[in-house]
Amino acid sequence: MTKILLDSDVIIAVLRRDQRVKDELRALEESGHQIYYTPIAKAEIYHGMREGEEELVKAFFSDCLSFDITDETGETAGRYLKQYQESHGTEIADALVAAAASLNNAELFTFNHKHYPMKDIKIYKI
Repeated sequence: MTKILLDSDVIIAVLRRDQRVKDELRALEESGHQIYYTPIAKAEIYHGMREGEEELVKAFFSDCLSFDITDETGETAGRYLKQYQESHGTEIADALVAAAASLNNAELFTFNHKHYPMKDIKIYKI
């Protein structure tokens, strides 16, 4: 069973009813994959949430699991920032998400591949 970590851009696509992404997530779940998010993605979604979307957002997150942001996540993210911030413009949120994927052996489902140059994470592509 593979763990799939959703980046905020993928969650936004689902919430905006992108049928291709919704179908892909449904297929993943039906084949036994576990779907995760991070508190970072949740914060980004709640920050950009439109009026009237709160129930939809709550329902989405209630169907997923969350990876905790731990001390080890922070350390790993700091190393990613040191290595990739200048060369790739990696920001703290991206580094924390990448660290969560790496430390939890999850594939990162994102459309922002350039934000994740880390060689020790797997990117899920559709």
